Amino acid sequence: MTDLQQRATQLEHEVENASHTERMALQPQIDRVIATLKATGQIVPRRLERMNNDLRDEAIEDMFDNMPV
Repeated sequence: MTDLQQRATQLEHEVENASHTERMALQPQIDRVIATLKATGQIVPRRLERMNNDLRDEAIEDMFDNMPV
């Protein structure tokens, strides 16, 4: 397992145990790890991509929740 793959696993565990605010702060890091894994030709675990997509969706929902009507 490469350092990058270990970092991806570590981020997954951090997100699982984090509050909503902490998860939102971790999302850009997950994005960077995924981009780097892809750029170096490594396999991106599907669960990591799914987690990242879920976090992005949460961030988008937060933007609309705070939008004045």
